[in-house]
This record gives sequence, structure tokens and C-alpha cells, in this order.
Amino acid sequence: MRIAVCMKQVPATSEGDMDRETGMLIRAGLEAIVNTYDLAALEAALRLKEQTGAQIHVFTMGPEKAEAVLRTAYAMGADMGYLICGKEFAGSDVLATSYTLMQAIESVGRYEMILCGRQTTDGDTAQVSGALARWMNMPHFNWVKRIELKDNERFKISYCMEQREVEAEVQSPCLLSVEREAFIPRMPSLKLKISGKKKPIGRISIEDFKNTDVKDYGLSGSATKVKRIFPPKRTEKKEVVSLDKKMAADYIMKALGSCIQEGLQ
Repeated sequence: MRIAVCMKQVPATSEGDMDRETGMLIRAGLEAIVNTYDLAALEAALRLKEQTGAQIHVFTMGPEKAEAVLRTAYAMGADMGYLICGKEFAGSDVLATSYTLMQAIESVGRYEMILCGRQTTDGDTAQVSGALARWMNMPHFNWVKRIELKDNERFKISYCMEQREVEAEVQSPCLLSVEREAFIPRMPSLKLKISGKKKPIGRISIEDFKNTDVKDYGLSGSATKVKRIFPPKRTEKKEVVSLDKKMAADYIMKALGSCIQEGLQ
């Protein structure tokens, strides 16, 4: 059994500038970390590995420094890491990112399961996993909280749907997006951390893909086009008041009345 895990390197801080021409985050100079939601996906894979002896392959798309994601994955127990790297992939939105991941995964081989984190902390769209499943024509479940192996081809899962928790049986190959709270990532092993520094990292470029047309990747392959970006209006520092019930009610009504008047104008 082979499991593919999609992981991403994200900025360690929410502070950063945007390129006003492209609408892209300027990542240069920002400290980078592994997306915390993706660590949960790796943990889910490692638990399955303990049950089945599965091989875990991690895929990450980014610049050369994103190799740190794969070193972290090695330190936790991943078997192989692949860096999808190339200037053609810069500026990818959900559509282009998922398409690139599909091409990269299929260039390596077949997987019985693909695991993703719920979302990324820099984009927060939570849509890449669903788009990837569609490209790969796989059954897909979001918000998965439990994965139980039934046999070599079937899994019993528990996932959230609105306010309910639902159980389902899914057959491989499948793609699951897991919940962070259900798969708390383990601490990296010192032994694996040391050995992981020496492990080779697979490099995947556009030349490895079935489709090598650069127009289908990166900014040119993205369906999302940014028209305009602007900083949010900063709220002014407000005075804190302490009033009894009646005075507080009058104060709130006056404040609401002022807001309504401003809106009408």
C-alpha cells in the first residue's frame, strides 16, 4: 500500500506585503514553516503505516527552501519526499495548484490513498483537496476525523457533515482531507531527524509531467484573477465605558442610530 501526502510551506506570520500588480503575497524575507493542517495529514498516514506497513510519499510544491518540509516529514517517519519546483508554478491558485499536484503524483505512480490537510494558513480556501480529487477522478471526503482499515482495499471513516458526524465505507483509491484536532502530529524523532538529513529528495519539474504546456500552470493557468487589492480599514482605538443596564441600553441605541444614519448617507 502506498499513501501520498500533500504538504505545503507557509509564512510563519500573517504580516506581509502584497504585489499590487499580481495580487500575490510577497514571500521574500518571510520566515517559513510547515502548514500545521498538513502535519495532521502526515500523522494520519503514519498511523496507517503502523497498521499496514504502508509506504508514505510526501509531495510539496514550492521553491528550493521548501525542501525543509520534506526534511520535517522524514523526521516524523515519511519514506520518500518529492519537491515540485519550477518558476512555471509561481502564482498558482486552487485550480493550477491542484492540477500541478495531480501531474506530479501521477508522474511518480499509483497510490491507494491521498491525504491532505483541511486547509492552508496562507490561503484558507480549503478547496485544493476537492479539486485534486476531481482531477484524479477519486472519491473524496472532507473533515475526516477517523480512518479504520477494513481490508487491503476498504476503509471505514468518520467525517463531519454540518452538525453531524457521519460514518462511511470508502474503497481505494481515495482522497481524504483530515481534521487537525483528530490527528495531533507526533514529535519528530531525533534518530529519524539525523538520518533524514542524508535521505535523498526527489525533484519533479514540468518536464516530468504528461502535460508540459506552461500555459496550464502558475499564474497563466490560474482561473482566479485579482482586479484590485487594498488594506482593510483599521479601527480606531475606542473608549471602554462601564454603565448600568438602563444607561447601557440607551448608549447602545444611540450608537446604533448613528451607524444607521451614516449608512443612509
